[in-house]
Amino acid sequence: MTVLRLADSAAAADLGGYLTRLLRYDRRAVVRMRAEGSVLGTFGHPPFGEAASGVITLRASGLAVPATADVTVSAGQLLDAIADDASVTLPASVTGPGWAGMLPPRTGWERVAELGVLDLGREVAAGVAEFRSRTEPGMPRAEFDRIAADIWTRPLPGRLPLRAAHAAQSFGFLGPPDPEGRVEVLTAGAWLRLEARYGSVSVRRPDAPGLLFTR
Repeated sequence: MTVLRLADSAAAADLGGYLTRLLRYDRRAVVRMRAEGSVLGTFGHPPFGEAASGVITLRASGLAVPATADVTVSAGQLLDAIADDASVTLPASVTGPGWAGMLPPRTGWERVAELGVLDLGREVAAGVAEFRSRTEPGMPRAEFDRIAADIWTRPLPGRLPLRAAHAAQSFGFLGPPDPEGRVEVLTAGAWLRLEARYGSVSVRRPDAPGLLFTR
């Protein structure tokens, strides 16, 4: 039985909030947890269909006691395992989905662009409004997917696809509207990453072979 000790109650609340958002979208969600030294990374995949194709979200948490762990677990069981004293007893591992087996590099990232939080919010809102205006109940699934791909693959500065900003906003990573708020777009090999104040989102570059995802 592995027990991790988060840095403090705030770190526990942040992790709990991230898991709660993920479970709101998918009650059967799983996460991959990777602890190294004093940092815990919790990776998830938003179940948004084409709006999140190739996307992985990451919430980093500080640890009070350095640890080493790498396990895929039920997000619901993990949420229940966060104790009042900020300790976390890791649930039993589960067979992970495909995305959990492929994470982006940990080092070698370079900044390629900087974007405003308000600008990203407007881009995402425009994308959502366009999707709603172009779709209707009963439309064939293939047509839904085609329209979604047309909208959410559109590039932002740094070649970051709009779907990454959509995921970041959905999980609260961008924070509250702030005229001074900024995020960074980073690249490392085949990967792109949106680094925001409260979390990050990674995707593989459109021209990279295959298509899997994260931070």
